[in-house]
Amino acid sequence: MIAETICSAVSAAGLGIAVVTAYRRRFLSAARIAAYSLVPVGLVMTGVVGWLADTAFSPTAWAGFGLLGAAWLLLAGTRAVERRRGGAGAERKAAKGDRREAVAPAASAPSLGQGSRPASRPAAAPRAADSADDFSDIEAILKKHGI
Repeated sequence: MIAETICSAVSAAGLGIAVVTAYRRRFLSAARIAAYSLVPVGLVMTGVVGWLADTAFSPTAWAGFGLLGAAWLLLAGTRAVERRRGGAGAERKAAKGDRREAVAPAASAPSLGQGSRPASRPAAAPRAADSADDFSDIEAILKKHGI
């Protein structure tokens, strides 16, 4: 009963402020203030305020919130311990290893022979030269700006 009275008073005060704001010819602000001031009365009329008041003063509801918090702490604690041990990652790696061996142990071997593929080492050397050129360009830009 007190919550409904307080919400009604807040709404009435908000509508009064909206009227004063509209009198000063700030109609957009007045409409916004009026919209915000109607929210508490709307909450009272839908029963949300009564439900919140019943929940706030109910020991059963608070016990339920306590149980939810305890469940969350247990879940968070077990995840932290699992991360610290590395248990989940090790289990996944073991499962992947078992799966590979069980499905196709020779599937990872290349189907073409080594002689048909070109060597990849000569291709790596020009990249080093290109990266050196990139750094020389950067150095030239920095010198140009006096850095």
